[in-house]
Amino acid sequence: MPVLPGSPPVEVHLRRSARARRFSLRVSRLDGKVTLSMPLRARDGEAMEFLRGHEGWLRETLRSMPESAVRPVGIGSVIPVEGRDLRLASATGRGVRLEGDRLLVPGDPVAAGARVAAWLKVLAHDRLAAASTRHAGMVGRRYSALALRDTRSRWGSCSPDGRLMYSWRLVMAPPAVLDYVAAHEVAHLVELNHSPAFWEVVDRICPGWKAQRAWLHQHGQTLHRLRFQD
Repeated sequence: MPVLPGSPPVEVHLRRSARARRFSLRVSRLDGKVTLSMPLRARDGEAMEFLRGHEGWLRETLRSMPESAVRPVGIGSVIPVEGRDLRLASATGRGVRLEGDRLLVPGDPVAAGARVAAWLKVLAHDRLAAASTRHAGMVGRRYSALALRDTRSRWGSCSPDGRLMYSWRLVMAPPAVLDYVAAHEVAHLVELNHSPAFWEVVDRICPGWKAQRAWLHQHGQTLHRLRFQD
């Protein structure tokens, strides 16, 4: 990953694309991630030259972003877990665990964010697998695989061959929100589109889904703003 030197240095994610005909620079309003898209055959040196030519714009864009755009997670932080606000606290022992309104994190405090992220991914897989299996049973279908990603453009997806993909950050949302996204993707096992027939399936297996979708539209970005590791 190239770094644009300066104060502060800026990490830049390179994205080569067969569809790209020129360089383009983007800063995510969710978490401040800087992405430089470039043609497949472009050289890294050309990418750095493009970055230096747009350094003024890039640094001004980063400075203009609200402080709340990125929230590093560490000991003392408060994060949502299944809709509950929990404070991270140092602890002894081997595994991350719940205790009242605290999330106890053993080990080196510097690695607390990464350890919590790993714990959340396991919890997310358990919850999403259970919800997906339950909804799939309701529509008489089976999914072929289930995977977790840290996607920013969508909360879930369903491929034509029945593979389900979800954002693991859903486990931080209220359980009913996670359940709606699972129902939405499972409904694609029946209707691989967003036709009225598709929404009829969603209505049947997840009554009241509109309130959960509204929650995601209103609060979903806050889940992406949590940075669990550098």
